[in-house]
Amino acid sequence: MTAGRRWLSVAVGVLLLIALPFVVRARPVPDQRISAAALLAHIRTSRDLSYSGLSESAGTVALPANDALSGLTDLLSGTNRVRVWWRDPGLWRTATLRPTGETDLVHGQGQTVRWVYESKQVTVVPDVPVRLPNTADLLPPELARRVLSGARTSELHRIPAQRVAGHVALGLRLVPADRQAAIGRVDVYADQRSGVPLRVELFAGHSTTPVVASHFVDFRPDPPDPSALRFRIPPDADVRYDDIVDLAAAADRFASRIPPGSLAGLAARGPQRGSVGVYGRGPTVLLAIPLGSRTADRVRQELDGRPGVRPLDQGLLVSAAPLQLLLGQPERNGTSWLLAGAVTRRALTDAADQLQARHPRLRLP
Repeated sequence: MTAGRRWLSVAVGVLLLIALPFVVRARPVPDQRISAAALLAHIRTSRDLSYSGLSESAGTVALPANDALSGLTDLLSGTNRVRVWWRDPGLWRTATLRPTGETDLVHGQGQTVRWVYESKQVTVVPDVPVRLPNTADLLPPELARRVLSGARTSELHRIPAQRVAGHVALGLRLVPADRQAAIGRVDVYADQRSGVPLRVELFAGHSTTPVVASHFVDFRPDPPDPSALRFRIPPDADVRYDDIVDLAAAADRFASRIPPGSLAGLAARGPQRGSVGVYGRGPTVLLAIPLGSRTADRVRQELDGRPGVRPLDQGLLVSAAPLQLLLGQPERNGTSWLLAGAVTRRALTDAADQLQARHPRLRLP
C-alpha cells in the first residue's frame, strides 16, 4: 500500500469515528402501538423492579442562597451525577459523584445513612412522612412516579420514542390541567420492556427548555449485587444520629398545627397526620410549613434584600420558575407559614390569604 493510500485509509477511519455517534442518533427508534393510559399503567407497575446504573440530573431553578434551603438549591440549580443500586423502594443506595468527592445515601430498615467520604461523616436519619427532596428523588423512576401521581387520562398523550442509555424508551407527555400549575408539561420516557422511566423532563409554562431534567447515562434492568447495597461504618468515621432531617420534617413533627384540608383550591395530598400541609397532585404540589418564630426570623433575615426576593402584603416572595416560595407575615404567636411549590404566584398568595384569615388551630399534645 502506498503512503497516499495509507493516509487515505487513516482519514476515512477518522471520519467514520466522528460520524458514528451521529449515525446512531439518526437511526430510527422503533415505537410501540400502546395507548397513553396503558403506558402509564406499565410505568406504575415497574415501581418494585430492580435496576442499577448512572443517572444525571440538571436544573435551572435559581433559588437564592439560604442556609435552610441550601440542599434544595444545590439539587435544583446544578448538575448531579448519581450512581444507583436499586433493589426495591425499601432497599437502595445512591452515590452522588462530584469533583470534590462522593456522598452516599444508603436506605434500608426504615432509615437512611448519609456517608460523606471526604469528611468521613456518617449521619443516620429515620424515614419521615414529610421532608424536602434529596438526590434519590431526582432519579428518573422516582421523579416520574411523583409527577405522574394522580394523572388523568385527559392530561396524557403519547410522544415519539427515544433511545436512552441504549434502550428504546416510549414517550408519554403530561399536560397538567390544574389552573394553579406552574409546570406546563412533563415528558417521560420509559423503558419499552420493563416500564422503568429512563428520562424525565419538566417544562415551566410554555418554555421549550426543561427546568429540571433527569436521565440515565447507563441503565441495567437487573438486581444489583447485594454487596453494593451493604454499608459498614468505618472505624474512624464520625457518626451522628439525627431525627431532624430538615426544616420541613422538623416543622411537621414539632409545630403542633393542624393544616387545612385544602389550600388555594388544591386538595390535601393524602392524609394530613403532621403539621405540614401537602396539597395538589402530580407536578402541581404546594407545601405549607409552619415555622417557629426563631426559625422564621432567621429565614426572613437571609431572604430579605436578596436578588429575586420581592416583598408583598402577604410576606416575602421568591420566584424561581417554576418554583415559588412565600414566607408569610408573622402571626401573633410568632409562627410564620412558609409556602413553597410548583404553583403560580396567584395560588401562593391565595394560600397565604387563606391561612391568615382562618389561622389553623393548634394540635393538642
